[in-house]
Amino acid sequence: MRELPLGWATDIAVLEHGGSTVEDHGDHLVVRTPDIPTYHWGNCLLVTDPDTDGDAERWVKAFQSAFPSATWVAIGLTTMPGDVTAWAEQSLELELNDVLATGTLPHEAPLPAEYAVRRLIGDDWEQVVELDLAENERTGEWEPASYEPFTRARMHSQRAMSERDIAAFFGAFADDVLVANLGVVRCGTAARYQNVGTDARHRRRGLASHLLGVAARWAADQGCHHWVIVTEAANPAGRVYRKAGFELDTATVQAYRRSAG
Repeated sequence: MRELPLGWATDIAVLEHGGSTVEDHGDHLVVRTPDIPTYHWGNCLLVTDPDTDGDAERWVKAFQSAFPSATWVAIGLTTMPGDVTAWAEQSLELELNDVLATGTLPHEAPLPAEYAVRRLIGDDWEQVVELDLAENERTGEWEPASYEPFTRARMHSQRAMSERDIAAFFGAFADDVLVANLGVVRCGTAARYQNVGTDARHRRRGLASHLLGVAARWAADQGCHHWVIVTEAANPAGRVYRKAGFELDTATVQAYRRSAG
């Protein structure tokens, strides 16, 4: 397998911890997640040869060959193609993601007095699902009937990783109601953050910044000395992560079409 940029390398490690399989085809990888067949970025293709990043038609056909029943197209690229026209002609959007990293323990913001923080256990996991479903209802991003089984399957995978201490997920609670959460997964000596989310009614109070530090300390205790988080390049949350000590490492690209029809 070719050496991958930090973002994709930790993506693959997290997926494998969660039960995904990775097939190496020389110039690309095929990732499959049998337990979550509707997980678009768990059932995807990753182009590992940057010299072919512009060959959109070839890679769309390769994706469709690997996933003939998929209703989406999800292709990871290591660089932004110099000419994006070919991807647009395939009706795929190219999304640039910033891979932020630090070798110094991320700063932990103070926790407001009205909240309590703990590692997720037991019934807390059902609250993760409820918070995720409520956010999806607020945004209308995904069709609710299909989104619920997906988010429950993903929660079971994350819970299993946590119970094996491959990962740890933490939540901020107000009167024992989950209002913010995130996780961190051990990828060798690197710790990759996952699922940073805060209830819209509790944002701008430093909860995510506090949880970043809590999760970082857990990972450090497990032997990690490098912390990685990936965010959309245009996401305002990037400022929060940089304030905690993260700096731009690389950028990765996702070529995506939600419906393959």
